[in-house]
Amino acid sequence: MSRASLSMAVILLLMASQAHAQGKAGKGIRLWNLTTSTITGFQLSPAGKQQWSANLTLADKDKEVDHDERLRITGIEPGSYDAKVSYSEARQCVVRNIEIKADAVFSIADKDLQDCNK
Repeated sequence: MSRASLSMAVILLLMASQAHAQGKAGKGIRLWNLTTSTITGFQLSPAGKQQWSANLTLADKDKEVDHDERLRITGIEPGSYDAKVSYSEARQCVVRNIEIKADAVFSIADKDLQDCNK
């Protein structure tokens, strides 16, 4: 194998391993349900705007987020958000000013729930 071919093979191998590492590096944004109930609806809006996203729990395999389960959130940029959280017993609550960071987990707990109705 010529020196140029060997150099090209090494460069291609390094590029492939770097691309593979970048694909595995970030797990994305994830919601961690620390409430005592199963979440059946989860919508985000830029803080204070009330421009709610679609129900993000629909991306989960069983379409809900159990206690202590994490849900991958897609289509949302890092920033400050309000969340509308829904439960099967028709209760709906709001969580205000959640700071969402890239490739990080944010959590919702019972103490965070505000303005709940039934």
